[in-house]
Amino acid sequence: MYLIIDQGTSSTKAFLFNDRGKIIYNNKIKHSLYNPSRNHIECDAVEILNACIVLIKKAVKASNNPILSMGLSVQRSTFLFWDKKRIMPITMALSWQDSRSNDIVENLKEHSTWLYKKTGLPLSPHFGGPKYLKMIKELPSLKKKIANGNIIFGTLSSYITHALTKKLAIDHSIASRTLLLDINTCDWSDECLDLFEIPKLGLPPIKPTNYNYGKILDYKFHLNCVIGDQQAALIGQNGFSEKSVGMNFGTSASILYNSGDNPQIINGLITSILFSDSNKKTYVSEGTINACNSLFYYLEDILNIEHTQMRWDKRCKNQDTEGIFISGFSGIAAPYWVSGFDDIYYKINKNNKNEIIRAGMESIGFLVNDIIKMLTKSISMNFPIITASGGGSRDSLLQFISDLTGQIIRRPKIRDKTALGVYRILNSNYNYKMQDKDKLFEPSKDRDKITFKIKQWREIISSLK
Repeated sequence: MYLIIDQGTSSTKAFLFNDRGKIIYNNKIKHSLYNPSRNHIECDAVEILNACIVLIKKAVKASNNPILSMGLSVQRSTFLFWDKKRIMPITMALSWQDSRSNDIVENLKEHSTWLYKKTGLPLSPHFGGPKYLKMIKELPSLKKKIANGNIIFGTLSSYITHALTKKLAIDHSIASRTLLLDINTCDWSDECLDLFEIPKLGLPPIKPTNYNYGKILDYKFHLNCVIGDQQAALIGQNGFSEKSVGMNFGTSASILYNSGDNPQIINGLITSILFSDSNKKTYVSEGTINACNSLFYYLEDILNIEHTQMRWDKRCKNQDTEGIFISGFSGIAAPYWVSGFDDIYYKINKNNKNEIIRAGMESIGFLVNDIIKMLTKSISMNFPIITASGGGSRDSLLQFISDLTGQIIRRPKIRDKTALGVYRILNSNYNYKMQDKDKLFEPSKDRDKITFKIKQWREIISSLK
């Protein structure tokens, strides 16, 4: 048996796979997100760690056969400080959605070009460097403690790894989301550490994604993979192959392209490590969308809709709009990188909740289209079929993306590809096969309407840049 823990923005899931790749057990525990003030989005790392431990214990109890290995996929750009000896957090974990460090980013704008070339990341409050600098300015005592080597600044993944194995580490795929990693050497960059005033001894050591991180708690099996959740999703879509592409829609969304053995910097997109082991590293070019499912949670609040009544896919199916809605609560990531702003309503009937929801859904599709166009232009190739996975890969959204891009979108019968990606790393003997029951979405032939909508979108989005 293989145990996979998939730790996401709003919940933690556990899966048991047998050696044929079949899921024989799964479980899930939700956790809270806190919004104490504007641009502040936090979670409790201890609550999440305890959920992981509970899920591991229940999975062990549910397994009829010994667990051979465990893998961990985790949300990526969520950061905290913790006590190195006690392995206890001393701050909340700042979510990847948190943008309180906007002022830090503004003050460092002159460094954005070389940072992008060095790290593959745009200068954004999304990532670890600005979050660190903001926290030590708000809590000056942290600076002295980290300089003495008493506390660690790292991702939620590295905290969970440390707590479960008693060994401190961060994997390549998530380390490449910090604004601190030299994407070419795959080591901590001295120039970046100097810019953000971070001592190297206050960071976890970097390890491959496929690596023996140590024994889990008091069990006999080991943690043999730690990886970013979106990277795992591409691997779950058969993304080990160079030039493969995939989309994954969860709380956020990502469009990922396996760029092979060398980093490929594409303006507006992110360059990260897709996967690594002791022998090689594989890179990924990625366009991230901050709000996918989280957009609809936000609309539930502002439109006063009960969660059980949202059902955004059904609301969008028979609703049309000539307008544009862009939510600004979490800003825009790829390819524009705009921090939080007031929501934009353009030619929208604000009294029609379904029209707002439809326009919100379309905003996700427009961003996907912009990312794909930027990607295909840079690599000079088109993709005959693009695979989509994740809980947000609903019919109305995928059909709209197909209409915009003019490309066929394939959705596998099993949408949760993140856990499958981790499993594929742990069990290299597994042979992935496409399923006959996968659903295809083909583009509309009404190109004039689509062309008009794209033109209108780009006029509105250009006002934000």
